[in-house]
Amino acid sequence: MNFTEKLSSKNFFIFNLVLIGVIIGFSVAFLSFSCSSPQAKKIAQAEENQVAIPGSALYIAESLQTAFRAVADKVLPSVVEIKTVSVQRRQAPSFNGIPWEFFFGPQENSPNRREEREYRTQGLGSGIIVRQAGGQYYVMTNHHVVNETTEIIVVTHDGKEYAAEVVGKDDRKDLAMISFKTAESYPLAVLGDSETLRVGDWSIAVGSPLGLMATVTMGIISAVGRTGGPAGNINDFIQTDASINQGNSGGALVNIRGEVVGINTWIASNNGGGSVGLGFAIPINNAKRSIDEFIDKGEISYGWLGVSLVDPEREMLQSLGLTGRRGALASMVFLDSPAAKGGIQSGDFITHLNGREMRGSSSLTLAVGDLRPGERARFTVVRDGAVQDFTITIEARTNEVAADNKRLWPGVLAVPLTDSIRETLKLDKDAQGVIAASIINESPAAVIGLQREDRIVAINGEAVRDLASFYRLLREKAGKELWFEGIRGSSTLETLKFKR
Repeated sequence: MNFTEKLSSKNFFIFNLVLIGVIIGFSVAFLSFSCSSPQAKKIAQAEENQVAIPGSALYIAESLQTAFRAVADKVLPSVVEIKTVSVQRRQAPSFNGIPWEFFFGPQENSPNRREEREYRTQGLGSGIIVRQAGGQYYVMTNHHVVNETTEIIVVTHDGKEYAAEVVGKDDRKDLAMISFKTAESYPLAVLGDSETLRVGDWSIAVGSPLGLMATVTMGIISAVGRTGGPAGNINDFIQTDASINQGNSGGALVNIRGEVVGINTWIASNNGGGSVGLGFAIPINNAKRSIDEFIDKGEISYGWLGVSLVDPEREMLQSLGLTGRRGALASMVFLDSPAAKGGIQSGDFITHLNGREMRGSSSLTLAVGDLRPGERARFTVVRDGAVQDFTITIEARTNEVAADNKRLWPGVLAVPLTDSIRETLKLDKDAQGVIAASIINESPAAVIGLQREDRIVAINGEAVRDLASFYRLLREKAGKELWFEGIRGSSTLETLKFKR
C-alpha cells in the first residue's frame, strides 16, 4: 500500500480522532489546574471584590480638596517668615597662652584681665501681613519672636528678603508688630471673627515650622477659651490639633474660608518641643485693637481695675457660700485704685462685667484690660450672699502702679481651714480661723508682721470663725487701722497696727 492510500485509510482516520481527543483533554486539564492555583484564585477574588468609588463621595472629597487648595492660595502670600539675630556682648577671659590664668583667672594688674566678645543667636518665627501704608507693610507676630533682637529679616512668600524693624511690643498678650518697606505688592491677610469659632471647626495653620517656609497643616478647633499659657500671658487661647512646631509662632491660624482667626503662639509637648497635637493660638479678636495702637502709639494701653484676683477652689467657694457660681474673687484691693474708689472691697466675688459673665480670673483680667482708660464699666459682685452692682471708672494700667505692693490691701491671701489642713496642723475639728496662705512683700500685712502659715483667729479684736467672717471683718472693722491676732506654731501672737 502506497503512502497516499495509507493517509486515506480508515485506520489512520481513527488514529487522528484519538490524537485530537487526547490533545483537547490535556488542554482542558491544564486550564483547570491553572485556574485552581492560589494566585489565580486571588486574582479572581480581587476582581470580584473590586468596588468603584461612588461618584457622590468622590465629588465631596474633591470639593474639600479644592477648598483647602483655595485657602492655601489665599493665605500663603500674606504670611511671612521672620529671621532674627540677637547680639550680646559679654566679657570673656583672654589668657594669651598663660596656662595658670586659664584655671585661676587673671591676676591683679594683669594685661589679660577681660575682653568683650560678641555672641550672636539666631531665631526663627512667622508673621502675618495685616496693614499697608504706601510702600510700608505691617506684620503682626509674637512678642517672644522679636524680643531683644538686634536684626530682623522678613522673607516673603516669593522668597524675597527685607530688613524689618520693630513698631511695638507687648508681653502681656505676647504680641508684637514689625514693618518692612518695598515697592513690591503683597496681599493683606483677611481677619475673621474668633468669637464665632466652635469646637470641631476646621483649622489650618500656616507658617514656617523649623524653617520650612510656607508650610500648611490642617486639623480642627479642639477647644476655645483655654488659659494657663506661658507665664504672664492673659489670653484665652484657641486650642487646635493642626500641627504646630517651633517656627510657627506668629503665624496664622485660619478657618475654612481663609480668614485669620488666631495667631499661633505656643505648644504643649512632652517630647522636647515636638508637636503632639496640642497647639494654642491667640484669638484674632484679642489682637485687632492692638494693630491700630501699635501703629499709632507703638504700645498697647490697658485698663486697670486695681484688684488681685484668684480662682477659688471648691472649699473656698463653699466657705464663702458661692458654690455653683462662676467668676473671680477679689482677694485684695489696691488702696485708692478704681475698684476701691468705686466700692469694690476685698472678698467681693465678681461675676459679670457690663452684663457679660466672667468665667474666671483670666477672662476678667482680659476683659478689664480691653477697657479704655476713662471708660465707665458696671461690675456685678456677690458680697455676703447678696448681689450688688458697682459702676467703676477705669484708669490706665502701668507696670509701676500694678507692682506697688505697698498699696495692696490687706496683703494676705487667706484660705479656709479644710479637713486636710486641720489634720496637717493637728487641730481639733472645731478649730476656727483662716490660714495665711501667702503674704505679699511690702504689703500692709507684711509690714505689721504677719507670716505665711499663721492661723488668723481675730481682726481688730473680733473673732474670725471662717473665711466669710474674715472678709466681713476686713470691711467692717478695718476702716482706719488693722491688726491681726493669730497662732504661729504653739504661740499666740498679735501683730503691729497698720494705720490707713
